[in-house]
Amino acid sequence: MSPLLHLCEPAAWRAALTTGQLRPPSEAGFVHLSHPDQVHQPAERLFPGRRDLVLLVVDPARLADPVREEPAVLPGPLPTAAVVAVVPYRPPAEPVLPRPDDALGRALALSLSLRTRRAAEVRDVPGGVAVLDPRFRHSRDDNRLVLWEPVDAATVAAAATGTGLSHAAATLTWPGADGVAAELAGRGWQAEEVLVMARPATPPLPGRRAEPVKQREVHALWEAGWRADLAGEPDLDEVVAQLVGREHRNDTVVAVTDLAVREEGRVVAAGQLRVDGATAAVESVVTEPAARGRGHGDAVLAAALDRAAAGGCDLVVLEAAAEDWPQHWYARRGFATVGSTWEVTAPLAGVPHQAGGATHDSSR
Repeated sequence: MSPLLHLCEPAAWRAALTTGQLRPPSEAGFVHLSHPDQVHQPAERLFPGRRDLVLLVVDPARLADPVREEPAVLPGPLPTAAVVAVVPYRPPAEPVLPRPDDALGRALALSLSLRTRRAAEVRDVPGGVAVLDPRFRHSRDDNRLVLWEPVDAATVAAAATGTGLSHAAATLTWPGADGVAAELAGRGWQAEEVLVMARPATPPLPGRRAEPVKQREVHALWEAGWRADLAGEPDLDEVVAQLVGREHRNDTVVAVTDLAVREEGRVVAAGQLRVDGATAAVESVVTEPAARGRGHGDAVLAAALDRAAAGGCDLVVLEAAAEDWPQHWYARRGFATVGSTWEVTAPLAGVPHQAGGATHDSSR
């Protein structure tokens, strides 16, 4: 059964993530759905010229009520758990619509969509988009190319250096991108393979659970980690402030829960769960060095899986560096590698190399 699509404004979708359902937009009591070749029709009729909308990829098999065809409508609200991916709608580019059973496609959709939806500015480039946010110029995660269609190394380099980015950096997600990454590495860029890992939200992991906390309670742990990683970098205070300060924006786009473990009242381990429909992502799992080896990472991950399952998610995903140990820690807890992407960066004078996205440090 092919997916159905619903086009909506990002704020409406974020509100739906809080309530668990997208209400019909009118008194008619129906949510209008489209087949992939029809979505341009409501776009042109209801949102002419808009390029900031999102497409909800709906799995009809997850709907309790049958969809009425011609035109396709769902009586009553659309449950967020029936939405397997949320994709930016930026015509004339063709959206990439993952299947419900495509774990890699759904993971990439969440990662790329989040970066695009939270960006202060999005520019079209060959192969994808450039996301920019001058408020957080030290964050490579918020100032980079996000590319999903094949382009050559020269095109990546030209776009990364000519789009106004504060960092010449790119995420390459298409199959076979390793060749372009290797060519850029030969030109002096740094190239890192990032594994995409996934597991079902159930069965639950055994053991104790972390508790949900307000994000500000985790800031001290984040700050300490960034200061240790970036020691000796210029403008360290400004860099750390931006890397911590950027995180609040995620909850304006997807539903975010910060989870923490305390010792004597102080947060010593934490992680973040991001929910976008039926797909959830685990991010920023870290444990204070002095508190490692006590099962805190397991407590954070177990709580994240519990909340994902309770929210109707069937898939939980994460990213882990291919050359680092956390991938093995996650594999022992049921995560399997479903694919990989490449992060490529041309070092710039005076720009911290480590100011990228969240890392997984779950010892632990």
